[in-house]
Amino acid sequence: MQLGDLPAGPRQENARWTLVAVASVVVAVVGAWFLQSTIPRHIVLASGLPDGMYHQYANRYKEILARDGVTVEERMTGGADENERLLRDPNSGVDVAFVQGGVVRPDERGSLVMLAALYYEPLWIFYRDSVVHEHFDEFRYKRIAVGSSGSGVRAFMEPLLAANGITRFNTELVPLVNLEALRALQAGQVDAAFLVGPVQFPAVWQALHDTDLKLISLARAEAYQRRFPYITKLTLPAGTIELEQHIPQEDVKLIGTKAMLVSREGLSPAIINLLLEAARELHRKQGYFEADDEFPSTAAVDLPVSADADRHHRFGPSVLHRYLPFTIAAYLERLIVLLLPVVFVVVPLTNILPRLFRWRMRSRIYRWYGELALLERDVMTRATALPIEKWLSDLVRIEQAAARIRAPLSYASEAYTLREHIGLVRQSVMAKAQGVGADTDAEEADAATGPGRNGRQTRAAPAPQGPSGLKTPS
Repeated sequence: MQLGDLPAGPRQENARWTLVAVASVVVAVVGAWFLQSTIPRHIVLASGLPDGMYHQYANRYKEILARDGVTVEERMTGGADENERLLRDPNSGVDVAFVQGGVVRPDERGSLVMLAALYYEPLWIFYRDSVVHEHFDEFRYKRIAVGSSGSGVRAFMEPLLAANGITRFNTELVPLVNLEALRALQAGQVDAAFLVGPVQFPAVWQALHDTDLKLISLARAEAYQRRFPYITKLTLPAGTIELEQHIPQEDVKLIGTKAMLVSREGLSPAIINLLLEAARELHRKQGYFEADDEFPSTAAVDLPVSADADRHHRFGPSVLHRYLPFTIAAYLERLIVLLLPVVFVVVPLTNILPRLFRWRMRSRIYRWYGELALLERDVMTRATALPIEKWLSDLVRIEQAAARIRAPLSYASEAYTLREHIGLVRQSVMAKAQGVGADTDAEEADAATGPGRNGRQTRAAPAPQGPSGLKTPS
């Protein structure tokens, strides 16, 4: 007997794994919707004083993000220093804030990250005096307005004043800021006013146009840039503010820092993208100190840069965000991210795993077919010295092993087929054994009757037979 082909494995396994693939896609679709629903629709932005630029920009950010369904709640504060403290407090409710370089101390950065630098904020030092001043320390022992506690001006000025030996013990530091500081200077209540902000800052703009006030041009501006990494040397060319009125009358050397959009780590990447697109709309144009497209920038000032912000700055918005509404684009982005492992992992596995499972199940059965086939070949081809007992013992051993095979019900038919084939081989062994017994009986009869009566009759020898039982032609 020859072993035939084995029946194919059950096809319901393929259906089962196909169902797994479909279920994975459904989970990805639902998961993307869930992730998209977690994008904040309301954020709190800490700005500054009512007469400051941060407040004006906060209103613009509010308008731009409202286009995409995100509500920006403005939290008005005393300035950049207070904004930094609010951001470091996770219970303040503030998500994003305007902060300037030099406000955050290196040991107090915590989880704060910069989303983008927005524009330059020069330091303007206005004074009333007939003498021209070029250095900070010339205001020692005088009354100077250096900003109120919590303002960015005060936080920015403190290390600079200390470097020039100006302290509250030798100089009267008046806590006035912005327009209040300017009014005090114009009224003669202080000798100098320190302002930090862009040219468009109301206090700066008015002071530049006041012919009774002078603007200091720092002789050692380069030194401050070398000493303080967050400081940039700036130059205001003559006539930049007003050509007709010659404001300023000559080039002015200034120092300044950069205004930044700052958040805690973990802010939603989708919100970061919206904020950066708004920043690009508001701050990309050329200014009095800024080159066209210089801002927004992710060049570090004095805070680490958000990885999401840096990625957006380098590669820009995705194709989806360029052509689709924010909600739809955000959902599709998350769906693609979740579908990638389904397409490249789950779907191939649904094709490979059923085959591996089928091979594993069948290997438990097929491993015995090799031994069974060898035994059958031995039974069919051996003509003398037949080891009947050994054959039967091997068949019992194979049959017991087949009975111990544990396979799912869907593979039970193949296990039973193995046992059926074992029975067929056993029948071949028994038939072989019976043939040997018949030949032995015939030889014993011949021995009893002798070589034939009168010596003339002889018994014909049996013709040899092939494995299939057919006689071999003589």
